[in-house]
Amino acid sequence: MTAQLPVLQVLIPLLGAPLCVLLRSRTAAWLLYLTAATASLTVAALLTAEVADEGPLTYRMGGWSAPAGIEFVVGEFSTPVLLLVSLTATVAAVYGRGGVEAEVDERHAPLLYACLCLTLAGLLGLAVTGDVFNAFVFLEISSLATYTMIAMGRRRRALLAAFRYLVIGSVGAVFVLIGIGMAYAVTGTLNMADLAARLDGADGDRAVRAAVVFVFVGLAVKAALFPLHAWLPAAYGEAPTVVSLFLAATSTKVALYVLCRFAYTVFGAPLVFESMPVGRIGLLLACLAMLVGSAVACLQSDLRYLLAWSSVGQIGYIVAGISLATTAGVSAAYLHIIAHAISKAALFATAGLLLARLGSARLSGLAGIGRRMPWTFAAFVLAALGLIGVPPSGGFVSKWALVTALVDDGRWAVVAAVLTSSLLAVVYVGRVVEIAWFREPGNDAPPAPPAPSTVTAVWALALLSLAVGLAPSFPAELADAAAAALLGTGGG
Repeated sequence: MTAQLPVLQVLIPLLGAPLCVLLRSRTAAWLLYLTAATASLTVAALLTAEVADEGPLTYRMGGWSAPAGIEFVVGEFSTPVLLLVSLTATVAAVYGRGGVEAEVDERHAPLLYACLCLTLAGLLGLAVTGDVFNAFVFLEISSLATYTMIAMGRRRRALLAAFRYLVIGSVGAVFVLIGIGMAYAVTGTLNMADLAARLDGADGDRAVRAAVVFVFVGLAVKAALFPLHAWLPAAYGEAPTVVSLFLAATSTKVALYVLCRFAYTVFGAPLVFESMPVGRIGLLLACLAMLVGSAVACLQSDLRYLLAWSSVGQIGYIVAGISLATTAGVSAAYLHIIAHAISKAALFATAGLLLARLGSARLSGLAGIGRRMPWTFAAFVLAALGLIGVPPSGGFVSKWALVTALVDDGRWAVVAAVLTSSLLAVVYVGRVVEIAWFREPGNDAPPAPPAPSTVTAVWALALLSLAVGLAPSFPAELADAAAAALLGTGGG
């Protein structure tokens, strides 16, 4: 049974998707999604333990060896992503019990859960695939399901947000596919390990360099790296909260993980970061993302849009670590993926809770709400500490690791951008706290108590974000092992 775990990781949620639609029951579909997410988390934990003990695992579809057959590969670089995605999916399922009922029409709820299963399967498939074309397939499975879920938002703006994401995301997908096609034309293979071997020493090949550019631009679109971020604010701001919660924690993070796989295990660090200026461009865009994303977040009047623009800035931290092409930098990027994903999921969950209770997430409507819902806003502040980087939050641990890696590499300008962005985070988080706790509440009736499942999910995420800072050894070990595996298996 252990040998089948890599394929079960993807197969379980993939099979759950059609069953959710066929059942046509909100409760039955929710139970099915919860079962699929929990099973995926269990499989991810077993795979993590197996990889730690035995090393990387390989699963060959139908027993066919690569490059003729399709491979799934689970290594130290993929286990943090598997754990993060499946854990977030499980918490989203708990939140969805009350959250989906408040925001999504009962007729559409089974379809929403089916799309969540498809998105989960696609993201987990991206984490374990050893084939570049199947990486594209899994990327599009998750993307197409995401477009549908965003369109289910409660406002008509959700349709425009979904359409914008569809157009921009499709352009990004085409770029990735063109890059994969060019790499295949040069090498005649789609297997990642085989590609790396055949591309070794191909630094001067113009087609290979063009393939790098196409793949990286396409994945930058999927990761919402500034200035290719235009789809993200409206998508996160208009989607049902359970969707925003799940996507903010996983979607862009997995796209950046795939970028790492291509950079370090397919094209190779010597080609990408030495022969080509990808590292320097990445650091420049990372700085712009940190500053612009955080600055625009300070100007938002809607809490969910504020959090979405904050994500644009936080993506910059991760890209900065990846662009250093050092073990310390990539480890810091992994650590920030984990810390930010948990914090941002908690914040979107809180925003959705307020939206369901108040009917709006506009900041002007939150006056005095901290006094009426003190426990909810305590969880919000706890999670928001990670965006700023206040100790002992997980965000502090990951930012400290990133700043240390930047200093060791002499990137003082990027360090200044990190510190400036963190100060801007104080401003936009402070705005919310000031409105919620220090302004007089209106005369309207007190909000109804939230559903127990949503409160449970919010506090589970908030406490987990704090735990990453108080006990960082486990996520740090995962991040260090992932970085060492990536930089030790480059194709160059």
